[in-house]
Amino acid sequence: MPNRRFFLKNSLAAAVAASISPVLSSFADEQHPVSARSAEVLKLRFAIASDGHYGQPGTDYKRHHDNIVKWLNECHDKSPLNFVIINGDLVHDRPDLLPEVKQNYYDKLKVPFYAIPGNHDHADTRIWQSVFGYGDNFSFEKNGVGFVLANTSDTKGTYLCPDNDFLKQELDKFKSLKTVFVVLHIPPHFWVPESPFVECTDTIKLLHSYPNVKAVFHGHDHSLDSVFYTDKLPHFFDAHIGGNWGTAYKGYRIVEVDENDKIQTYQVNASGSPLLNETKF
Repeated sequence: MPNRRFFLKNSLAAAVAASISPVLSSFADEQHPVSARSAEVLKLRFAIASDGHYGQPGTDYKRHHDNIVKWLNECHDKSPLNFVIINGDLVHDRPDLLPEVKQNYYDKLKVPFYAIPGNHDHADTRIWQSVFGYGDNFSFEKNGVGFVLANTSDTKGTYLCPDNDFLKQELDKFKSLKTVFVVLHIPPHFWVPESPFVECTDTIKLLHSYPNVKAVFHGHDHSLDSVFYTDKLPHFFDAHIGGNWGTAYKGYRIVEVDENDKIQTYQVNASGSPLLNETKF
């Protein structure tokens, strides 16, 4: 799948010197998974990771999942997390493995976790509800911050736009909040023609119409760990947990919101691989 492996790095992706004014985003290695603002009082701190591809042939997928659970628990021990979000592709074309990856790995996290389907999960509302106890489109509020998570695929792995009626319904519920985050596995915009995404003009317009939507978080492209923008709205990526392609390291993203609703996010190079933005020909 050459399109899936097209590296979309912009000039800042290596340094992750992106900002949500006045928000600072930075890159952290495995020695720096603690809060970058530990002296401040945070009202929310969470981790987001994606693309474990549990069950993918030819990959050490059990080790990858042992690692991500260990890394996230160590991160929580050093600076507490409120929860973890797993942003799609929990399994690799094997929805029958969803109960296994949940019970054997993510249930061992020291904090609650929320999961949303990706295209390789081949899941719909019924499947997601049976495994996780909630649907494939859902929202929640934690410490005054709203989260809206929506499915961007189906049981055949099709790339889809999210359900805009659902997004609007949930975003309307959160209109009184200062900060709302949206989580979509597949990005709803092509930044370059070769990107393995889907163009959802109405979704982008909808997201832009809510000034309290401060960021959108995506998975799907394992080679991306930085930020792209639609207008002034940042879309963040988090590399990958597993799979057989993408960044040379495995990692996750930390997001922190302080009492004044100032946001900071940074990517954690959890596996400690010394090579970043490596390209082989």
